[in-house]
Amino acid sequence: MDSRGFDSAGRVFSSAIEMWAEELGPTATATASSAAEAEAAPAAADNGGAGEEAGGDGKRKEWYSKAIAYWQGVEASTEGVLGGYGCVNDADVKGSDAFLRPLLAERFGTGKRRLVALDCGSGIGRVTKNLLLRHFNEVDLVEPVSHFLEAARENLTGCMDQGEDSHKATNFYCVPLQDFAPEEGRYDVIWVQWCIGQLPDDDFISFFNRAKVGLKPDGFFVLKENIAKNGFVLDKEDNSVTRSDPYFRELFKKCGLYIYSVKDQKELPKELFAVKMYALVSSQPKIPNNGKRRRPKNSPRVIRT
Repeated sequence: MDSRGFDSAGRVFSSAIEMWAEELGPTATATASSAAEAEAAPAAADNGGAGEEAGGDGKRKEWYSKAIAYWQGVEASTEGVLGGYGCVNDADVKGSDAFLRPLLAERFGTGKRRLVALDCGSGIGRVTKNLLLRHFNEVDLVEPVSHFLEAARENLTGCMDQGEDSHKATNFYCVPLQDFAPEEGRYDVIWVQWCIGQLPDDDFISFFNRAKVGLKPDGFFVLKENIAKNGFVLDKEDNSVTRSDPYFRELFKKCGLYIYSVKDQKELPKELFAVKMYALVSSQPKIPNNGKRRRPKNSPRVIRT
């Protein structure tokens, strides 16, 4: 991995931006610069650059083909998809479950409701099997690496074609996220974990704009991802980028998404990236995330004597 990116003042190291542009064209440079402003000052204005077309279809195709080639060489197992850290599976699932449960109650109530989820970058179906099928009646999986998706079918065989009230894996789409368009209004939750780093900024924005159409009323995204300390970290081995929290927040603005809730994943090995979970909605939440109701400045108080 290459850890060049932003300095502590939010200024962009030119070498990192040049490297990012070399891989994907000027779009990444423009958005990274906008994210740098966000890191230095959270209220930084949108510079409009991320919507521009990236330089060269050839570079874009090469970026994605190298990433797919990398993952095609990875064993279709928990140890493989977690990069040799299969030991984090239990902590990951526990953290995700604790994050998801209250969100489902807040958004959909505690009454019985048939829920449907989409598992993006589903790999071998690890998240679907261990987490999503606990809470959703149907889960669709989208994954571009064919032998991962076949492993998911096998792993989830017992969770398919069951009764009306069952919890089952329903559809398996062998499609990359940059090309995937969900069925309109099908999903209560779209879960995106450890895969969005494969998409450069403009495809990130395009994906979420398409995926919003797939949400039901009150539906939401969960993005669970590695977090860089500053700026971004470019990994040329698997052709992915790890973004900082301010970088993600800048991209969420460009997607027209709002943070409904955010939480850090706990109990991961210290040598790994920090991981955050974001619940994202398309309408501005009425109450600030994780905040307490604030008393108006001039509201009456009880005076005790």
